[in-house]
Amino acid sequence: MDYVSGFGLGISLILAIGSQNAFVLKQGLKKQHVFAICLFCAVSDAILISAGVAGFGAVTAKYPSIVTIAKGAGALFLVVYALQSFYASFTKSHALNAESQVPSSLKKSLLLCFGFTWLNPHVYLDTLVLVGMVSTGASSKLLFATGAVSASFIFFFGLGYGARLLGPLFANPKAWNILDALVGVLMLYLAWHLLLG
Repeated sequence: MDYVSGFGLGISLILAIGSQNAFVLKQGLKKQHVFAICLFCAVSDAILISAGVAGFGAVTAKYPSIVTIAKGAGALFLVVYALQSFYASFTKSHALNAESQVPSSLKKSLLLCFGFTWLNPHVYLDTLVLVGMVSTGASSKLLFATGAVSASFIFFFGLGYGARLLGPLFANPKAWNILDALVGVLMLYLAWHLLLG
């Protein structure tokens, strides 16, 4: 039962479309470094969930300035990425075909993924604080944490590789323009939400 509770909580927290999920979706559509990106996201979640269940939620509750600093850094990162997405939307329509794109390096992709994952204060609030608090009611913290971690692995790999089903839609360069513009709007909204939240 603890495994199911952990899985349910993990999947419900991760389902909301955020900057990290949008990035994984885009990498899946472009078929670029999908396994590495999905693995990085899932392992990052596993580390944070394990820390939360082990009691690190108390640290962020005791030192709220950590969350404030993360909000500022996260908002700045999101604004910069939003501007890059808008730029791509207006200038790269001729090249935005999933098969013909010049692939970004693995290093660059992982650095972007690092930013979306570790500079997002919501990740800390969800994993360290919320999962950590809910896990205190579990009779087996190990099973609870395993369930939450399983949800992350299933979700990220499902999103990354499932994105290929949308391939025919994104064969049209205009669809990539629209996706870039929507990603830009989403990033600006998330930055605004972070600063006000």
